[in-house]
Amino acid sequence: MLRTHDLNVTQDVDSLFHPYTPLAQQRETGPLVIKRGDGIYVEDDQGKRYLEAMSGLWCTSLGFSEQRLMDAAAKQFQQLPYYQLFNGRSNEPSIELSHRLIEKTSHLGMAKAMFANSGSEANDQAVKMVWYYFNSIGKPAKKKLIARERGYHGVTVMSASLTGLAGNHMDFDLPIGDRVLRTACPSLHHYGRPGETEPAFVDRIVGELEALIAREGADTIAAFFAEPVQGAGGVIIPPPGYWDKVQAVLRKNDILLVADEVITGFGRTGQWFGCDTYNIRPDMMTVAKALSSSYLPISATLVSAKVYEGLTQGSTKNGVFSHGVTYAGHPVCAAVAIETLKIYEERDLVARTRALSPQFLRRLLAMEAHPMVHSTRGVGLIGALELVQDKATGKTFDPASGILARVQSAGLEVGLICRSLRDILAVCPPLIITEAQIDELFDKLAQSLDLAHADARKAGLMP
Repeated sequence: MLRTHDLNVTQDVDSLFHPYTPLAQQRETGPLVIKRGDGIYVEDDQGKRYLEAMSGLWCTSLGFSEQRLMDAAAKQFQQLPYYQLFNGRSNEPSIELSHRLIEKTSHLGMAKAMFANSGSEANDQAVKMVWYYFNSIGKPAKKKLIARERGYHGVTVMSASLTGLAGNHMDFDLPIGDRVLRTACPSLHHYGRPGETEPAFVDRIVGELEALIAREGADTIAAFFAEPVQGAGGVIIPPPGYWDKVQAVLRKNDILLVADEVITGFGRTGQWFGCDTYNIRPDMMTVAKALSSSYLPISATLVSAKVYEGLTQGSTKNGVFSHGVTYAGHPVCAAVAIETLKIYEERDLVARTRALSPQFLRRLLAMEAHPMVHSTRGVGLIGALELVQDKATGKTFDPASGILARVQSAGLEVGLICRSLRDILAVCPPLIITEAQIDELFDKLAQSLDLAHADARKAGLMP
């Protein structure tokens, strides 16, 4: 119910345009106003405390009260609050951050970093770099891009076109043009055929990728964009052998691999990058979110020496590399990102994630005993539950029933914030979570499901 007596709520409803929100409904219900944070918890303007099981939007890896990041921002504001990187200018935080990022990714083949503000922008500029590269090296016909069903790469016109989720396209007139090709999502649960084994499934979808390339012509295809683990598409964990076989196909056909590490980067999977977890060797990488624990907006597109050399050739021909954004390498954002990387290293949060992951995955798996949970999956400290109306048949709830939305609202009642992705419930807690807090998370998740299950039974949707 809308709290019309509350100034925050009325001003929000009057003035604020909320992303990824039912707009008409927002006028009726109003916002949940978060006022402060403390570790992995946040508190609303009514004083209610919530365990933030999604790290905000898969991003606040160090929780909501890391003083060192606040101090790093304040110090840089005093020294140099802004400067740009155009025309060969630079600033010390951008220099140090780029150096640290390349140190962390050189074993994956990365050599240079270009900054932006969000994962969407990082992927958007990656597309421009891919096209520029092939034009520069004399292969201008290579323009098409392959992305996967359920893939998520952002919301700019180009990155949303790469995204393989219908909701990001409907009524936006997306995807644009004919340059984006779609290939299979590596989820046996969603796309496997009756009786199909996991190895057979992998062989089939990789074969479909090969057939797509042959049909379109490898000389017309520039790059393959993919997340090591598909996040917003439902926390899709790639089957064994999938990435090895996909990379072999791409190499054979001179197709660049762009690894979208916006969610999986900086420890989420139990390694520094999802590329480390799945032995991926990309030509380009995009990072954001946990790069600064999202305390300030910053992202980067990382490129290999081969790609950078091609871009340099084009720049020489054209006189300048005419791309960049005003806030690229913003010194305050870069200073916070530097401090974030230092904390990861000093506290060895990547190894800590590996150590906590068995408990996290064990509690996640135990949720399959619940009447509404068909199956679970996860890696590191990211996981998902498949919610169903009928476990025997796998029948899912009609969204109009309100039961899926009820799981989220029930979570708020018991002090838990998680995220519903159609029939999937995702969890992605801050990396600073403790063993006791993992138990708290899943205890509250079970309570949320129990409340939703009770409502489903009252509505006659479940026995």
